Amino acid sequence: MSSTALAGRPATGVGGKTWLTGGVAALAGLMFGLDIGVISGALTFIRKDFGASDSAQEWIVSSMMFGAALGALAAGYLSASFGRKRSLVLSAVLFVASSLFCAFAWSIPALIGARVILGLAIGIAAFTAPLYISEVADEAHRGSMISTYQLMITIGILVAFISDALLAYSGAWRWMLGIVAVPGLMFLGAVFLLPDSPRWLKMKGRDAEALQVLTDLRHNEHAAQREADDIAEQLTQTQHGWSLFTGNANFRRSVLLGVLLQVMQQLTGMNVVMYYAPRIFQLAGFGQHAQSWGTAVVGVVNVLATFIAIGLVDRWGRRPMLVTGFLVMTLGMGILGTLIFAGIDSEIQRLLAIAVLLCFITGFAFSAGPLIWVLCSEVQPLKGRDFGIACSTFTNWAANFVVGVTFLTLLNTIGNAETFWLYAAFNALFILVTLWLVPETKGVSLEAIERRLMAGQKLRNIGR
Repeated sequence: MSSTALAGRPATGVGGKTWLTGGVAALAGLMFGLDIGVISGALTFIRKDFGASDSAQEWIVSSMMFGAALGALAAGYLSASFGRKRSLVLSAVLFVASSLFCAFAWSIPALIGARVILGLAIGIAAFTAPLYISEVADEAHRGSMISTYQLMITIGILVAFISDALLAYSGAWRWMLGIVAVPGLMFLGAVFLLPDSPRWLKMKGRDAEALQVLTDLRHNEHAAQREADDIAEQLTQTQHGWSLFTGNANFRRSVLLGVLLQVMQQLTGMNVVMYYAPRIFQLAGFGQHAQSWGTAVVGVVNVLATFIAIGLVDRWGRRPMLVTGFLVMTLGMGILGTLIFAGIDSEIQRLLAIAVLLCFITGFAFSAGPLIWVLCSEVQPLKGRDFGIACSTFTNWAANFVVGVTFLTLLNTIGNAETFWLYAAFNALFILVTLWLVPETKGVSLEAIERRLMAGQKLRNIGR
């Protein structure tokens, strides 16, 4: 169904239940955010207790991403076979268990092993939650609802940063890592309240259940039936997953676009800032406690700027927000690198460095942070959606791993300023890539996007 046909459709009455359902699923992002935040604050004290070198610190940080990459690969099978809801349950169980394991780790190898398991949990959730949200949301609100996943990540980061700042006075890094099991338990309980995805139910031949879920979410039986019919039409295709990837060039295009988008998100340098924020504040000349609270300020800005995406993504559109965000990030990283190169000696220079860093955070939080997840969930056709999103999510974690395991090495080899200039150059390149390839999917149904993709239209034209 094309976006131009929306005016002729009955109003869906999408309201509280749809938003509540999507919001609960988005809490999966909270787990991801909590882990990013806690390891950032705990790393300094782990280094002191275990005598961890820069290389060991990189592996402590990046072991989670390695596990998440494996989890993303497994999530495709789990989500297709057992459903999105059950995959989220498994993710929550693993998250709680591995958080406690991290808190009681007795050595660097033990901590790395615990964080690999933690990564499995987060990888499954990062695949499943945006997919689930895209399948319960209507097209008019899909971008905003998927953006709540990124909002939960930012809230998790902020909560962890504040917790780290408070616990930093005593150096209680085990509490930093273990306390996140509490919200993990809360998420586990909340997931049981979710309905199964109507698209997954249709794929399993459970048509009556799918229609009932859609009716409950849309509050309009006729609209729910129309949506169920749209899904059923797409399910008449017999190919899926790997066979669709090898046999259909158009599907390969959507998979490769999702892969490229996730590489772009990681190479912005945002996760470098999140994982190593205290180290960046140290480069700017701040003391230890100032580093902790400065990192918390980063978390606050990250949360607030994400509301820009939620408010504008379904009005302004994906492409203009991405272009604007990459431009802001290019300037932020470029100016920060220049300040570090020139030397940050005065109070005014330190404040300017923090200001441009916060501008960079803002640029990411309203653009590449949430919108990459939105687009990756939108551009994959229904029969290959699990496979396509698994590929893009795996790429996210693989690229995340590379970024996390190389940042300190880059600082020590090519230099501090040069490292930030490198990320500035990446962001400048991504402006051009967005204009060349990325479609505008605002207000377009998933079924319409799929039809245009499979008809061979250019990627940037499969949306509006």
